[in-house]
Amino acid sequence: QVQLVESGGGLVQPGESLRLSCAASGIRIRSYAMSWYRQAPGKERELVAGLPTAEGRANYADFVKDRFIISRDDAANTVDLQLNNLEPGDTAVYYCNAFSFVSDWRDGERTYNYWGQGTQVTVSS
Repeated sequence: QVQLVESGGGLVQPGESLRLSCAASGIRIRSYAMSWYRQAPGKERELVAGLPTAEGRANYADFVKDRFIISRDDAANTVDLQLNNLEPGDTAVYYCNAFSFVSDWRDGERTYNYWGQGTQVTVSS
């Protein structure tokens, strides 16, 4: 059974930092593109940051503005998101995502897409 378990969320004041962590079990994340998404109340889920492989280049949403850093440790099977200089607009539930696309001659194309249960980040003074 695949599980992605997020941790590290909480209530902070504007300008403060948090470090979110996602621990995977049932899969080896080295075979997956790992990402963080977030969803604020009344809004759609949106991509925050992605890191396709441990050696790959990270990509960030425009609203990140160099405040967040995504990292992954394939040996530990974890992916982290460092949140710096948090703003009230960053308040949301943050989700970890693992995605893989596989294509071979025998089994054809398959996608694997897994989500964690989310961790709440609240930024308020």
